[in-house]
Amino acid sequence: MAIERFSSGAPLEEKVGYSRMVKAGNLVMIGGTTSVQPDGSVYGEGDPYEQAKYIFEKQTGLLEKAGAKAKDVIKIMAFVTHMKDCSEISRAYSEIFHDIRPLFTAVGTSELNRPSQLVEIEMTAIITEE
Repeated sequence: MAIERFSSGAPLEEKVGYSRMVKAGNLVMIGGTTSVQPDGSVYGEGDPYEQAKYIFEKQTGLLEKAGAKAKDVIKIMAFVTHMKDCSEISRAYSEIFHDIRPLFTAVGTSELNRPSQLVEIEMTAIITEE
């Protein structure tokens, strides 16, 4: 089985040596992703909805590079610094995934890499035949 590794272009990926996304056969996994923009700033600072929306859009764009689509997503895990923000994160999730209905888990965590980051999201997809 061929394994492909993808970068999102984040500087830390190269520095540390990790992939943002890995495709193994028809399985596609995207590692923890936050709303850090290419310039290093945090998008949607203080707004869990905007951060989650940015992350989901970033991740669905990455899926396309691997030949997958949002409909192929089977599992999403969100790490949330304030569980009270889950309703706003779920609102962003529902805009894309409401009818797809993948597994969705939100886990509370005391902190992420930066204090301004409110959510980090992982995603798993299986590319299916049309």
